[in-house]
Amino acid sequence: MKKVAICLIVCLISAMSFSQDKPAYIIYDKNGEVVSYTDMLNSLAAGDVVFFGELHDNPIAHWLEFEVTNDLYTRKNGNITLGAEMFEADNQLLLDEYLTGLISQKRFEDEVKLWNNYKTDYKPLVEFAKEKGLKFVATNIPRRYASAVAMGGFEALDSFSSEAKSYMASLPIQFDAELPGYKAMLGMGGMPGGKGHASQNLPKAQAIKDATMAHFIHANLKSGNIFIHYNGSYHSNGWEGIVWYLLKSNPELKIHTISAVTQADMSKLQDENKGIADFIVVIPESMTRTY
Repeated sequence: MKKVAICLIVCLISAMSFSQDKPAYIIYDKNGEVVSYTDMLNSLAAGDVVFFGELHDNPIAHWLEFEVTNDLYTRKNGNITLGAEMFEADNQLLLDEYLTGLISQKRFEDEVKLWNNYKTDYKPLVEFAKEKGLKFVATNIPRRYASAVAMGGFEALDSFSSEAKSYMASLPIQFDAELPGYKAMLGMGGMPGGKGHASQNLPKAQAIKDATMAHFIHANLKSGNIFIHYNGSYHSNGWEGIVWYLLKSNPELKIHTISAVTQADMSKLQDENKGIADFIVVIPESMTRTY
């Protein structure tokens, strides 16, 4: 009875704390237990690859990406490699030229394909890589090739040149249409034809992105280094997407995943968010969006 009473008191104190404080984020493990930032960092530092599954328009997620990167850089004595969905493989040369000082910041930003929120959300990571002399890998497939798959399936890629194919995962790629993430996409629509032929290819377009990102991550792994990859959470949630393809290349890799979510009630992890990643960063729904 005494243990039960103590437990109730602890729960009551926790609930009161959540109601009185205004935390910008709370970290949970996959089972819904609260973990500290330090505990999460200790786990991340012991692995080979970290996937930070972000909400693209969330400032807390972007701030934490930078903090995790900076702290892992310190923990690993600079032995980290960065990579991101937000840069397409055919822009690797421009990225390398900028990071090594061969071209100016203006020339880089004028010529590379940048997301609209680059300056607020991704530029700090690129500048960190430049300052520290880190490799930053443009992992994503050029969008024109993903669009070709969305319209015509994987077969559409057969007509492209060998140079074009150097910017994507080696063909043919494995594809499991029964993976929950890909199955869910069939109900999303969003392509000409609704639920017709084009929408049947949506999961394939996602898969070629995931496979390509896994391909370039794998190609840039280095013993003793941690590869930190920034991507939308849907590319790594449930250890599917990029993670699934990367483990096909090397099942022995120690991979940790982070997923950012929003909740109105942060005092506990909602059931639908349990088990989506090793660490779930819960952020208030009321948090300002960057765009």
